[in-house]
Amino acid sequence: MTPPVALEPDRIALAEAFLRETVYRSRERQAVVAAIRASAVANPNCGLGERAVVVLDLSERARELLARIHPGPMEEAALVAVQDLMSDWTERQDALDRKRNHFLKEFRGQHGFDRGSYSPDARTGFEAGLARINAEENSERRAAAQRLVAIGDRAGR
Repeated sequence: MTPPVALEPDRIALAEAFLRETVYRSRERQAVVAAIRASAVANPNCGLGERAVVVLDLSERARELLARIHPGPMEEAALVAVQDLMSDWTERQDALDRKRNHFLKEFRGQHGFDRGSYSPDARTGFEAGLARINAEENSERRAAAQRLVAIGDRAGR
């Protein structure tokens, strides 16, 4: 029996979880690639490797989420659109993670690693900088989730 289509806000939350899952899957592969490269040469990057590694095969959890977002079979064009969105989001998430890591590196270079020793102004700047990047990430993930929900809806769901 096909589960009923979830209410819109629930589908958006499921889509956000799906996007996180696709990034986790890609990060697993990225970590392996980065570890192999790091063993060969010193790595001057921020810990994420040279670039995003996009993995389009779905984990079991991602398949479960996608089935809850879009119950029933999906047309080939919709599946291709999902893969395109997964690829785009994984690369965007990678860029946002790099932005966060570079902010942290620069901030710590100026103020040190011990947040307990930051002045009130430095602490405020630190928290505001992270909040700004996190808000950007949340906003963009929500927009990508809305696009994911719309993919199946455009296909006549």
